[in-house]
Amino acid sequence: MRSAQQILADAKVIAVVGASRDPYKPSHTVPLQILRHGWRIRPVNPFVDEVFGIPAVPTLADLDEPVDLVNIFRPARDAVDVVRQAVAIKAPAVWLQSGIVSAEARHIAEAAGIDYVEDRCLAVERAVGRLTRLS
Repeated sequence: MRSAQQILADAKVIAVVGASRDPYKPSHTVPLQILRHGWRIRPVNPFVDEVFGIPAVPTLADLDEPVDLVNIFRPARDAVDVVRQAVAIKAPAVWLQSGIVSAEARHIAEAAGIDYVEDRCLAVERAVGRLTRLS
């Protein structure tokens, strides 16, 4: 299993489940920072048409391209289904944001052989590792 920083360093396209247009929510500010550092973001949210000017899709199954990482901003009880969806689309890694922990989601990811991170902030890991996709 790759480290959290290695997962992020290897990723190019990140699906953000629960991405928000509300600038006061971490589900807005974290993906915005990642976007500003050169990663491609695919917002996944059934309640919005777009985030950051990027069209949103209602579910991971609705994505029209493969993603390298599924970043989850949903409560732990919802994360289980999202991890199942990530396995179904053959995402190589899932990442549950700070405060989100699920033994069941972890088991599903591990059984599928995909990398799994929980209770860690993507933006913090990016900053600590000084990671960027900008040249």
